[in-house]
This record gives sequence, structure tokens and C-alpha cells, in this order.
Amino acid sequence: MKKLLLILLAFTTVYTVNAQIETPQPSPKAKFEQKVGLTDITIEYSRPGVKGRKVFGDLESFGTIWRTGANENTKITFSNDVEVAGKALKAGTYALFTRLISATEWEFLFYTDTNNWGTPQNWDDSKVAVSAKVAVEPIPFVVETFTIDINSITNNGAKLELLWENSYAAVPFTVPTEQTVSKAIDKVMAGPGEGDYYAAAAYYLAEGKDMKKATEWIDKAVEMTKDNPRFYYLRRQALIHAANGDKAGAIKAAKESLVYSKKAGNDGYIKMNTASLKEWGAM
Repeated sequence: MKKLLLILLAFTTVYTVNAQIETPQPSPKAKFEQKVGLTDITIEYSRPGVKGRKVFGDLESFGTIWRTGANENTKITFSNDVEVAGKALKAGTYALFTRLISATEWEFLFYTDTNNWGTPQNWDDSKVAVSAKVAVEPIPFVVETFTIDINSITNNGAKLELLWENSYAAVPFTVPTEQTVSKAIDKVMAGPGEGDYYAAAAYYLAEGKDMKKATEWIDKAVEMTKDNPRFYYLRRQALIHAANGDKAGAIKAAKESLVYSKKAGNDGYIKMNTASLKEWGAM
């Protein structure tokens, strides 16, 4: 009896030790964060490999719903309300599933229930917050490890991309940057400081909005800092005046920016101002 207890204790000890050993997972977990405009997006998923297999049409059959990865639900979180393929999607966390319609067409499914391991046993269409069919494009090389990415990023949107084996699919989405920034600008302009005028003008320049208004704002920002000139304010003033068709004003601001960027020892702004002045025929 004593010998039996010792044997059982030995086995228990070995099992405990083995359970504490961490080994690599076949489909390692990944967490991806990206800011698009003013919206934070987080994606959590597991990344299976091709490993010499035929994936789409074999391992993952057409006509079925794929978990879009491996193991537990792939999750995507938006910090703001967005639009996916023109359809409204509330801020929050969703499970991302993919309906594999065929080799040339898939459907992205944003599912409100994120507490599943893989595809839900009882699929509920009422839990699909948004769906979007997309074209699947062939890739001329093998993407060994399943990848979810966000690309083609602008201030107002991007593309959510899936890449695996020889297939690529992407769905466009937009974020409410325009509404958020414009609302903030309108609110702050009731009593703005020089930094607010500068930020508003810079945004209008970047988005190609009303250059007359942008000129008004950047001129106010420069005027408010005339006792302590800022070369980057003056640089932006030069670009906005140029965009507004005022070449003389652009040259004047660029020359002043060049003077103060030299005093600050900022080589980047020295090069940019010099290049602009040459382009405008002032050097």
C-alpha cells in the first residue's frame, strides 16, 4: 500500500511539473491596435498556418461560416460608431465571422455575441449587427500565416483586410472624424486660443477644405504668437497661403519660417522652407 501511494505521488508530481511547461501554440494569438482618424480599433485573433494544406475549398469549405482565424472568436472593437460598407455599426466589440460563399466572394459578419469558441453551434441571424459581401482577389504568392490588417488609412476611413493562402478580401469602413473634428472646431472657435486656430487651419489644409477660412485662422495664430514666433506656425501659414493662391503671402511666411527654423536649428524645416522658396521662384 505504501509503495502504491509513492507511485501515485510520483505520477502526480510529474503531471504537475508538465502542466507548468508552456509550449508554442499551433495558432498563436495576436492583438492588433490601430487608430484611424480619431477612432481606436483593436483586433484579437489566433493565426493558423497553411502548413502545406489546401485551405479554402477544403480545410474551410465553401458555403460555410468560418471563425476567421482559429480557437476562440476573433474580436474587433471600435471606440466610436463607424460605417462598414456604408452600413452603420455602433461602437463596441464584435466577433468577426466570414461566410465563405465561393472562391471569389465572401461575406464579413459582425456578430454581437463574442463568447463562443469558434462558430456558434446555434447561429442566430438576429445577432449579426452588420454584414458585407466582398470580392475575393487571388494573391500571386502564399500567405503562410493568416493575417488580419487595416490598410489604406485616411483621416476618415480604411480597409479591414483578410489575407491567407492565396486569397485576399477587404471591406471598407469609415469613421466619424469629419463630424467629430468639425463639431470640436465649432465649439472651440467661440473662444479659441492660438493653438486652436493653428490646429483648425492645419486640419482644413490637410482635408482641402475652405482655404479662405484656413487662411483667416492661421493668420490669427501667427498674429497671436508674433512676440514669440514659431517656425512651424509660419511654415503652415506659407502652405495655406499658397493653397489659397496668395504666392506673395506664402513666400513672406516661408522666409520668416526659414529664419526662425535656422535659429532653432531644425534641419527638417530649413529644408522644407528652402525647397518651397525655390519652387515659388524666391531663391
